Amino acid sequence: MEHSLSSSTVAEPRPTVEKPQSVTAQQVGRAFAEIGTREPALLVGGDWVAPRSTVTRASTDPSTGRVWASYAVAGAEDVDAAVVAAAEAQRAWARTSVMERAACLDALRRLVDEHATELAIADAIDAGLPVQRMFGDVAGATNAIRGWSGLALSLRGEVLPDDRVLHYTRTAPYGVVAKIVAYNHPLLFAVKGSLAALIAGNAVVLKPAEQTPMSAVLLGDLVRQAFPPGVFSIVTGDGATGDALVTHPLVRRIAFTGSVATGRLIQQRAASNAVRSVSLELGGKNPMIVCDDVDLDRAAQEVVKAMNLRANQGQSCGSTSRLFVHTSIHDELLERVADRFAALRLGPAYDPEVDMGPLISAQHAQRVRGFIGDAESAGARLVTGGLDDARVPEDGYFVAPTLFADVAPGSPLARDEVFGPLVAAFRWENEEALLEQVNAVDYGLTASIWTDDVNRALRLADEVEAGYVWVNDSTTHYWGTPFGGWKDSGVGREESIDELRSYLQTKSVHIKFRA
Repeated sequence: MEHSLSSSTVAEPRPTVEKPQSVTAQQVGRAFAEIGTREPALLVGGDWVAPRSTVTRASTDPSTGRVWASYAVAGAEDVDAAVVAAAEAQRAWARTSVMERAACLDALRRLVDEHATELAIADAIDAGLPVQRMFGDVAGATNAIRGWSGLALSLRGEVLPDDRVLHYTRTAPYGVVAKIVAYNHPLLFAVKGSLAALIAGNAVVLKPAEQTPMSAVLLGDLVRQAFPPGVFSIVTGDGATGDALVTHPLVRRIAFTGSVATGRLIQQRAASNAVRSVSLELGGKNPMIVCDDVDLDRAAQEVVKAMNLRANQGQSCGSTSRLFVHTSIHDELLERVADRFAALRLGPAYDPEVDMGPLISAQHAQRVRGFIGDAESAGARLVTGGLDDARVPEDGYFVAPTLFADVAPGSPLARDEVFGPLVAAFRWENEEALLEQVNAVDYGLTASIWTDDVNRALRLADEVEAGYVWVNDSTTHYWGTPFGGWKDSGVGREESIDELRSYLQTKSVHIKFRA
């Protein structure tokens, strides 16, 4: 999931953290030495504690394939301790004012700013995400804090008129919120995904992705300074850790970002022993529709941007991995896209000169390569990239940015989420047939439409089955506008008043007057 988060409802703000020109080898070496040697621990009740399970797991640097750190794997007893401590802390937290909670959030913002370099490098090493873009993620995390306090102050109950009975509504937090985040923006998702729940008066137990726990561990040091003990806990671990969290009897609200398969499993497990409120931000097989009246150079550049290749190698649920190009400009546009794909530099994510880092794991890289091999076997035309691209380093989990044309509409490449640097291009001429093909997938997260014809833009935007649609734009999230998907792409909305309300329960009160 790629998020270029704005703290304005109309435009992207100036980031709190200015992106530096470079990261030194000494800073990277220090991160390997200091973060890589931390003792595995869990943040429970405001303290770092050793896991009761005594289980630890290695964290791998996908740029090299080598182990660089280790982290604690929380067992059921560890999760229970974290949730119980969170429930105790939440009662006092809920009694504080919005402004008191906002002060804690602002303290976290300042601390994240101060530790921006350390946090960015941690995600570059742990997740294989280019370090320069990770400074943007740090800025996105701090910018996300700014809007929530004002939004929370704007919440109001309702009074319903009646001559004999006073009817009014009020809201209350759920209590303990389980937040489980994905690996493609580890720090950004850990921070921004927790803010609405916290400002609403809930306590949060965060579980980072098992592939990318280390920036969350660093975040724990900052959380201890910013929040009362227990209000924000962090449990690292695996799928069993997540299962213990979503089925814990004190957890009534769950928010998950990740794959459709895991989202479905969370829905099932959450309902196994209680009724819970679950929001899911899941996958996408998103279209970019390019009409015949666009500037070709701009459109070609936007294909690179919309695929989030420089941000996370296309490992983004919002990436527009299906490129629908009007037949009159199809060949010329693909040539320009191919030139831009071929110009991207691959290498270790913590090298500031690199455009694209590795994929998250050997297993995932092999899966993406499988899509490439299958597409070639099925007769799709390789335009650029592929399995034999000379730019791919020998070490690490790299796949070159790859573009296919003449892709069969019913093939896996046309229908399944790849979650990598792989684009399938299609020709179109008739709008009705175009929309039928665009909407013939199980996903509906984002869409990007490129045209100078406002009537066509409005028509296509209305007909595309997606929850977040850009016209002559892509990738950017505008804070205050609801982000979320249709169909298998998710349940619920984020980054808006809808998200804040989702962490609150409504109570109706009726006071009958005496005659």
